[in-house]
Amino acid sequence: MPIGILVVDDSDYMRRRLKTALDEDAYEIVAEASNGAWAVQKYKQHQDEVDLIMMDIVMRKANGMKATAAIKQIDPAVKVVMCTSVGQRKKMMLAAKAGADGYIKKPFDDGDIAEAIRGVMGDRIETGQQSRA
Repeated sequence: MPIGILVVDDSDYMRRRLKTALDEDAYEIVAEASNGAWAVQKYKQHQDEVDLIMMDIVMRKANGMKATAAIKQIDPAVKVVMCTSVGQRKKMMLAAKAGADGYIKKPFDDGDIAEAIRGVMGDRIETGQQSRA
């Protein structure tokens, strides 16, 4: 089974960009959200389907750090890759404290996304192992 992904970014362009980059057999876009508050709601709705969350840090209505912390309270095992603009090192450190498992810097290319996902999902991509309940 493919890895289920929740894509969270307040930019329509960035959500489309991530979905296009993730459009392959190993990944399934389960849901998307345009802010942190919606991300928590979408995660609650699709918890059994989501293995990984691609989360923007800077968003209105609950930023990525707050949303990550809230989601990790629900399920500490879900993996979160934070997406941040270049030059936001301090925010990345705070995101790690909130529970982020990895990060990528914007602007990114498909290779950056794949590397970040491999970094947090390990060999699950190659073996097709499933961690969902």
